[in-house]
Amino acid sequence: MASLTIKNIPEELYEMLKQSAHLHHRSVNSELIHCLESALMPVPLSAAQLADAAQLLRSRVSGPVLTDAEITLAKQQGRR
Repeated sequence: MASLTIKNIPEELYEMLKQSAHLHHRSVNSELIHCLESALMPVPLSAAQLADAAQLLRSRVSGPVLTDAEITLAKQQGRR
């Protein structure tokens, strides 16, 4: 396994990394590896998983639901 030395990390970024590691009960090294894996090796989601995530987000939004006609009208009015 390779080793890596990271230099000149901004103090604020390092503090955020330490806090995240503490919250997740990991070492700073393990947290950094997790962050790199999440950014560089994302797990692809299926269409069903994306639809479920979208439905969950929609359920958290309060307020009126706009119809297609209302959205189209708003776009047209914005172009004037």
